[in-house]
Amino acid sequence: MLITMAVFASILALMFIKLSFDVIGFRRKNKVSLGSGGVDELERAIRAHGNFAEYVPFGLLLIGALELNGAPFELVAPLGVLLVVGRYFHAKGINEPSPTFTNRVRGMKLTFAALGLSAIANVAWVGYLLISSSLM
Repeated sequence: MLITMAVFASILALMFIKLSFDVIGFRRKNKVSLGSGGVDELERAIRAHGNFAEYVPFGLLLIGALELNGAPFELVAPLGVLLVVGRYFHAKGINEPSPTFTNRVRGMKLTFAALGLSAIANVAWVGYLLISSSLM
């Protein structure tokens, strides 16, 4: 079962809906049906939403694969927390006016850490499974 992934996927889905509503709200406010119409706040909302959609699926795929292959909760859950926190800070930071990129950079660092550590954990866990199964 993918219990841990289900929880993190649900949290991230709610965050995605919030980002979607932000885009919709700015489109309505500025009467822009396609693109950003040159409206900075709408462009930021579009990119926060798009960036989320670009990174989250890969993160969930890695976390789900790890859990599906029987990795312990103590290994899987922190990776999910890292991904959620990274996406939160990025979304918050992308809406900060330039040149303040602190939260945006923090969010990307945490997101890349979640992806990189998840990839390494998958390779290590599968290696462990292969070695331990061949010893039996």
